[in-house]
Amino acid sequence: MRDAARTRATIGRTVAGLALVTLLLGGASAQGIPPAERRSGFDQMAPETRAMQADDTANPGMLWVQDGAELFTRPPAPDARPCAGCHTKSALRGVAARYPAWDEATARPVDIEGRITLCRTRHQAATPLPREGHDLLALTAYLGHLSRGLPVAPPDDPRLAPARAEGRKLFETPMGQLGFSCAGCHDDHWGRRLGAATIPQGHPNGYPLYRLEWQDLGSLERRLRNCLTGMRAEPFTPGSAEAVALTLYLMQRAAPLPVESPAVRP
Repeated sequence: MRDAARTRATIGRTVAGLALVTLLLGGASAQGIPPAERRSGFDQMAPETRAMQADDTANPGMLWVQDGAELFTRPPAPDARPCAGCHTKSALRGVAARYPAWDEATARPVDIEGRITLCRTRHQAATPLPREGHDLLALTAYLGHLSRGLPVAPPDDPRLAPARAEGRKLFETPMGQLGFSCAGCHDDHWGRRLGAATIPQGHPNGYPLYRLEWQDLGSLERRLRNCLTGMRAEPFTPGSAEAVALTLYLMQRAAPLPVESPAVRP
């Protein structure tokens, strides 16, 4: 009987603790972070990690940029024009800072990976590249690098407003078995500690980026998938309307931080 009572008491304390965590991390304010207070994850890293990102000869992500530059000039299929056959590097500077954007033909917003896919299928007679595959990461890293240093500047396009609103809703809504929300950590508790790590504001201005934990370059979608899995929530399908909507809101939330791709993170 005493053992049963102790077990019930332990369960009660555990439930109460989880409820408190849910209250703190799941009930986010809707105010967001004012533009003047927005901070890149770069600012919270150790000096040696910041130095790795800042030095192109030490930044591992530059290997993907170099591959992307080569893919940019290579025809993806027989009798197809390469990307460089239509686009100049100078014309593409700033593109990574402006996506997701509206696609006229499909009447929906697309992220930069989606734009590459549409260009390949519409104009190059080529098959789509796998999401999170090396070649697509390389091309997005190359485009991000062309925009490095420019401020994130999402399009002021009213057609994007419904998707952006949906993205904000996804960001602020508690999800998964733990009932956490993105905003509960990255709006309400940024700068505090979660175990040994500092909670960042969660801005996407460095993606695709090289994460030391992964020992690999990864997309924003990969990071979102990691977060949702940690919250015990169902990850979004890659390239889905939900994933693009959340990305759209995150880019709006990050403006006007500079593009850092390929960034380095712990």
